[in-house]
Amino acid sequence: MIFILIRLVGIAYQILLLMVIVKIILSYFMQPYQPIRQALDNIVDPMLAPIRRIVPLIGMFDLSPIILIFLGRVLSSVIISFLGSLVF
Repeated sequence: MIFILIRLVGIAYQILLLMVIVKIILSYFMQPYQPIRQALDNIVDPMLAPIRRIVPLIGMFDLSPIILIFLGRVLSSVIISFLGSLVF
């Protein structure tokens, strides 16, 4: 059971990573009113909003997606380590 939870946490991180990367790529090529981009923005932007309030833009670069990916990785690692410690 614990191994399934560990795998689900890993999959959730991979999905988050994929959504953030696709959002970044689509923001360069697709208008904001496109349904696919709007759906992805509705999922990812609520996670980026708190980071954007703390971290300002650097020039014209938004570092919040990078920080979200990093925080997601740290959080998933902590959860996986905790769940792994329950097994042993």
